[in-house]
Parts: sequence; structure tokens; C-alpha cells
Amino acid sequence: MTRPDAVPPATPPRPTLAQVAARAGVSLKTASRALGGESYVSEKTLAVVLEAARELDYQRNSAASLLASGRLADSIGLITGDFTNPFYSALAQGIEDEIRTHGMHLSVTNSRESPEQEHRVALDLADRQTKAVITVSATLDHGDYAALQARGIPVVFVDRPADDLDADSVVFDNRDGGRLAARHLIDAGHHRIAFIGDYAWLPTFRERMAGMGDVLDPSGANWRDLLRTDAHDVVSSRARVRELLSLAQPPTAIVAGNNRILLGVMEELAETAGERPAVLGFDDPEWAQVLGITVVTGDVEALGRQAARLAVARLGDRGRAFENVVLPMRLIVRGG
Repeated sequence: MTRPDAVPPATPPRPTLAQVAARAGVSLKTASRALGGESYVSEKTLAVVLEAARELDYQRNSAASLLASGRLADSIGLITGDFTNPFYSALAQGIEDEIRTHGMHLSVTNSRESPEQEHRVALDLADRQTKAVITVSATLDHGDYAALQARGIPVVFVDRPADDLDADSVVFDNRDGGRLAARHLIDAGHHRIAFIGDYAWLPTFRERMAGMGDVLDPSGANWRDLLRTDAHDVVSSRARVRELLSLAQPPTAIVAGNNRILLGVMEELAETAGERPAVLGFDDPEWAQVLGITVVTGDVEALGRQAARLAVARLGDRGRAFENVVLPMRLIVRGG
């Protein structure tokens, strides 16, 4: 039995960054850059520093003590664009359902569609020993994620594909979704069709717009002049609707580029007197069924599950070929 006044054995000091740098034969600054995931460290130097860190059991932050105590389970990180968008809760649900079967939990962060914040939270997830990162990326330059891959952290792009980076991805067939929307409205007799989209740089917007063009341009429909972008939230969506309805020849139909835009469209039309245009939305929030809104949508939870499967598969086999999975979209015809 240990006496109450016994002195516990001294805890060995934790390895320092300076010790890692010395073991790797690099400067302190270079070691810090390498372990911080900065992109301008060469692959050779990065490998040497990471090996030195592993040999010394060096950890960059407090996650080390949590891991040692068993209080931090294996996790996969998800970087979303906007916590207020129900799309992301469905996506997270699908990911969590899948990784739970592998004994992992999900850490969710938010970029607020800011490339700078996305970079910060990605590094933070890596520093917290996240096994893999799944990202709905808000940046067009994905080179920073190569640093995470070099640290042994798989990166999966979901909803928006990777650009100039070898990585797994899973997206919807947004171009076909645009075709489905346009064909439905043309078949319903509409020729003045407005499309209110999110940020113009978003791949989802560009693909949906391209798909609509595949159908509408040959038909002679007037829609390019009625295209409106950068409606990222309800307030900006309502403003675009007011602008369209004030035209001498307003549209007879409005396509809402996502569920937040759709909410703005419906709120504005609810306060509009007189004849209202038909409405078709992308995504399928629960209230769309109640209001009888026709939508083009995909299975968001399936999107999340597939992204999780890609991440887990990459953890099991780092050398496997990268996959770009495309899931279908479908038209659900209701009252509008």
C-alpha cells in the first residue's frame, strides 16, 4: 500500500519542439512550419521532421495529454460552410452514422465560407489528432490540404470537388440537376425563367447553371437576363426576388439555387400581392413538402455516408486510387 505522504514519481518532461528540430537536423522555424502544415516546406524536410516527432513522441498541443489519458477517441473532422443551413446537419448525420460503426466520432467545424477560416480550422483539426478531414471547401485553391495529406491525414471533399489536388471526393450530379429543373419548367410552358444562385464561384452553382443552359438555351427561353447570383442567405435572396418582380416583364418562374435561397423566395412571395411566379427549389427542406414546392434534390445523408466511407477506406489503404463519386439528383414534382 502506498503511504499517503509518499512522493509520486516525477513525470518525464515532454519533448520540446527544439528537440524535434535538433533530431531532424533543421532549424526551429523549419520544424515549426513542418508540424504546422505550412505548404512551403519540402516533402523531404517534412518527412524528416515528422519522423523525428514520432520517434520523440512529440505532440504540438494539449491533445497529447487527452490521448494519453484515453479521453480522446479517434475522430474525423467535418468542415462545413454555414451552421444555419440544414443541408449540413443532414450531411453530418450521414457521416456520423457511418463512422460510428468504426468506433469513431465526428468533430464539426464551420468555415463561414471564408478561405482563411477554413485554413485555420483544418490545421486545428490536424493538431487535435483528427484521423481524417472531410471538407465542404470554401476555397478555390486546395494546395493547403496537401500539407495535411503529407502529415498522413486523408482529406475527402464533399459537395464541392477538389481542384488541382489528388483527393477523394463525392458530389451530386448538379449539371443533371439543372437539366431536370429546366426541362420541368419548359414542359410546364414557362419561357421567362429566373435562376437565383449562391456565390458565383461555387462549383454547385456553376454546374446547375450549366445544366439549365443545356436545356434552356436551345429552347429560346429568356433566362440569362434573369440570372441573379450571390444570394447566400435569406435577406439577399429576398432582395433578388424584389428586383426580379419589379421588372417590366417579370419571370413566370423562379428557380432557387439552394434551400436558404428558397426560404427567402417564399418569404418574399408571401408578402407580394398579385400574380406570383411558379417556384422550383434545389434541396428539399421539410417545409417544402408542406408548401407543395417542386424541388430537385439528392440524398444528403447518402452523400455524407459515402464521404465517410471514402475517408475510412483511405485510412485503411493509403495507396488506393483516388475516387470521384457522383450521386444522382432527382425531380420531385409537387404543387408548384
